[in-house]
Amino acid sequence: MNTDFTIKANLVDVVQRRVFPAEILITDGRVVRIQEIKDDLDLYIMPGFVDAHVHIESSMLVPSEFARLAVAHGTVATVSDPHEIANVLGIEGLEFMLDNASEVPLRFYFGVPSCVPATAFETSGSVLDASDVEQLLARDEFKYLSEMMNFPGVIYEDKEVWAKINAAKKYNKPIDGHAPSLSGEGLLKYASAGITTDHESVSVEEAVEKIRLGIKLQIREGSAAKNFEALYSVIDLYPDDVMLCSDDRHPDDLLEGHVNDFVVRALNKGLDLFNVLRAVTYNPVKHYGLDVGLLQKGDYADFIVIKDLKKFNVLSVYIHGKKVYSNNEILFSVPKIKPINNFNIDFVSIDDIRLKSESSKAKVMLAKDGDLYTKLEVLSVKNREGFIVSDVDSDILKIVVVNRYAQAKPQVALVKGFGLKAGAIAGSVAHDSHNIIAVGVRDEDILRAINLVIKEKGGMVAVNEKTEYVLALPVAGLMSDKPGEEVAELYQTINKVAKGWGSTLHAPFMTLSFMALLVIPELKIGDKGLFDGKEFKFTNLFV
Repeated sequence: MNTDFTIKANLVDVVQRRVFPAEILITDGRVVRIQEIKDDLDLYIMPGFVDAHVHIESSMLVPSEFARLAVAHGTVATVSDPHEIANVLGIEGLEFMLDNASEVPLRFYFGVPSCVPATAFETSGSVLDASDVEQLLARDEFKYLSEMMNFPGVIYEDKEVWAKINAAKKYNKPIDGHAPSLSGEGLLKYASAGITTDHESVSVEEAVEKIRLGIKLQIREGSAAKNFEALYSVIDLYPDDVMLCSDDRHPDDLLEGHVNDFVVRALNKGLDLFNVLRAVTYNPVKHYGLDVGLLQKGDYADFIVIKDLKKFNVLSVYIHGKKVYSNNEILFSVPKIKPINNFNIDFVSIDDIRLKSESSKAKVMLAKDGDLYTKLEVLSVKNREGFIVSDVDSDILKIVVVNRYAQAKPQVALVKGFGLKAGAIAGSVAHDSHNIIAVGVRDEDILRAINLVIKEKGGMVAVNEKTEYVLALPVAGLMSDKPGEEVAELYQTINKVAKGWGSTLHAPFMTLSFMALLVIPELKIGDKGLFDGKEFKFTNLFV
């Protein structure tokens, strides 16, 4: 039952770009009156934060549990691309996300995934063709066409790609972009297709070129890819064309903070207060046409109460006029989860992951902390009795991808940068098709890790000769059915184990999950083979 109430605080008006003491009347979940007053007030009231682009699945939490953690940081809405679960379960996965999200007050605005599968060069658990995409875009529950990763398909006028783009235009829904390193004539054609956003820029020059072509910049600061330091200055240069997003936020990071962290960091850089706040409120709300209030008369009462405009400590959160967080307490419950999944293979054998030597030199992926890009290096590799093995001294380790949807030969390649001196790690989170991916020192440990993931029908594992650690992910092999705090603790544990075995990466499992992301250059591995992301074709391992 809705009740009328008033609240007095210093109103941070992101629309009029001013701060003033006000008394605000809320009736039936909406702002009905804002009266400027003369009182000297201690607290501030402002619109709640919006994450402009996030894959909820990457938190390893279902939407309802994500909401429980996110509202504590002042998040009232997310623009969510359910691309990950769609690649596993198709429309059934999308319906799961919608249903689960509807059980909690946080506003989830889902898009229709445009690239399922992400490429034709890998095996996913489902396919959403242009007909499927159009039917989904016709529904009010879906607000936009999610990131169009197949930018070559846009540029070279692939009929299926353009059918999806035209469907979005038919229903007047925004089209999100994904165009790493694209520039010049290619970018011009991509932008002219009606692409409206991009979160893949890594330099100011790249970001500005896209903005000048009408593509809004989404500055990404996630658990894996971190572009804030390189791009924050664009907020003041083009304040109407910038949004902030997390893209991927792991559970331990989400426990500590969300979009509020980006706000504080930006203000500490000396950026204009309202330019920063509009990037996490006004700009995404207006761009996507969200029914999220901005504390204007007639708006939904979606707001946060904070102590100051420096640390942005969140005291309470209201969504549609209902208090959902106050004094460190979540004021709503989450539903019990009934997992859905798609896992259809038997255990693999040691012979399946052996790599017969064809040369003393091979193409090696170079993994870099906090970066989705992987350089290609040609290096000398270690041979034992005619088979390539991991070379710990040179930090060149075997990496394996196993199709989890159908029985098929595993693909084996080499990666540098993980730093493991012992054991192996593996998981069923492997963007974008989410097959099983593993890296390790000994074939025996790699095999054990892969088979443990198969046994669990999804999860993240760390194993060595004596021990095993498991974070089970029974929901599509991507998400847990456990409370966020428990998932965060398990995730931290397996990361610490990997670091204890020598990994120097901040988030070894997150980095591993992107080694199969074929749409990001230069070199990646999928379930069908080694892939050159610059040439957009398969390539031979040996040189």
